[in-house]
Formats: sequence, structure tokens, C-alpha cells
Amino acid sequence: MDFSTLFTVPHLITLLTLTALEIVLGIDNVIFIAILSARLPKEQQNSARQIGLLTALGTRILLLLSLTWIMGLVEPLFAVAGKEFSGRDIILLVGGLFLLAKSTMEMHHSLEGHTEQATSSKANTFLVVVGQIAILDIVFSLDSVITAVGLSGEVPIMIVAIMISIVIMLLFAKSISEYIEKHPTLKILALSFLLLIGMSLVAEGFEFHVDKAYIYFAMAFSVGVELLNIRMRSGKPVELHRQVNENGSTH
Repeated sequence: MDFSTLFTVPHLITLLTLTALEIVLGIDNVIFIAILSARLPKEQQNSARQIGLLTALGTRILLLLSLTWIMGLVEPLFAVAGKEFSGRDIILLVGGLFLLAKSTMEMHHSLEGHTEQATSSKANTFLVVVGQIAILDIVFSLDSVITAVGLSGEVPIMIVAIMISIVIMLLFAKSISEYIEKHPTLKILALSFLLLIGMSLVAEGFEFHVDKAYIYFAMAFSVGVELLNIRMRSGKPVELHRQVNENGSTH
């Protein structure tokens, strides 16, 4: 198939389905990028979000163009106590544990961390934040690409769907980030969501399939309830710990 045959009814239906799926599967990626970029100075946050999503785009396209390698990742590499582990299992396990650790640390910094100088912490440097985003992009991209391959064997359709979904995420990433930062309770819910995603990745690494529809439903319901609370709440909102720049401003 080439791109010229994309505009047929069956292919357009597949494209729309894959695009919607990529957007849904990309929610966790956008939330992770939003929370990490918020730890940077204001002027660097948008660049970090854009680089993070463009990295996700490049990673997913490269994975799609390496389908033979992707399929090879499911071949067992070694066994421990009778349990076989493939390359995919290892990537999901490492990525899931990293996400669990990072989400827990972010909760600590938000709720119990002491006010700190933003420029004195290595964890807040631009390159470190972008590097952490890139690591999780590989895990999220692997999961997304494997799902897409299962729905369509047409690489051009999958590439176009991924490009459209990333463009949509780029358009809304800033608004999502600002809204999460404006409402601290939503930030904690988002981190809880990432904990669930991390646990599901670890479970997948041990070949225990967890239907993400349950996780997305639980998160959507919780966010819906909290949005009602935000609308109805009066008085001073909850405030999380903020980082202070050397000039005294917070972010």
C-alpha cells in the first residue's frame, strides 16, 4: 500500500479508529510530560512539552519502520523460575518501575517536599527532564505501536494516524499542563493515574494482561467528580508546595 490509496472508505475508517486510539493511549504520555515540564522555569516548559511529544512521534515512526525488530521483541530471551522473559517484557518492567518511582517522587515533592531553589536541583535541569520524558516515550511508544499493529497491518495508515494524534496533543498539551498546575487536586489524580499505568506496565511485563479501559474509566470518573468539586468549591483552593527561583518567583 502507498499513501495515494489512503483516501478510500475502509482505509479512512481505519485511520480514524487508529487516530482515536493513539490519542487515548497518548493521554498518559501527555500527563507525564505536563507534570515533568512543570518543574522547569516557565520559559522552558513549552519547549520541553514540544520536544517530548516530537520525540514520541519520532520514536513511534521508527518503531513502525522496524516491525521485524518489534516482532522479535516477543521472543523469549531467558527464563527465571520457569517464567520466560522477552525483550518487550524487560522494557515494560523497567518502564513501569521507572514510572512508579517517578510518580511517587513527584507526589512527595508536591505534598511533603521542602521549598527549594529551582536552579540548585539537578532534577529540574532542562536536559534531565527531557531525558526522563524520552525514556518513558520509548515505553509508551512500544505499547502504542504494538496495539496499532494489532489493529492494522498498513504502515502508512499507522504513520498518518500517529502524526495526526501527536499534532492534536501538541495543540492541547499546554492547556492541559496549565490546568493541571492550576488545580493541585487534579495533579495528584494525574499522578495516581500514572501510578496505575506504571503498575499495569509491570503486570504486562510479567504477562498479566490488564485492560487499560478499566484504568481509563476509573480515572475519567475521578476527574469528572473532581471537576464538579472545582466548579462547586468555594473559599481558598488547596495549594501544593511550589519551587522558588532565585529571584523569588515561583513556578
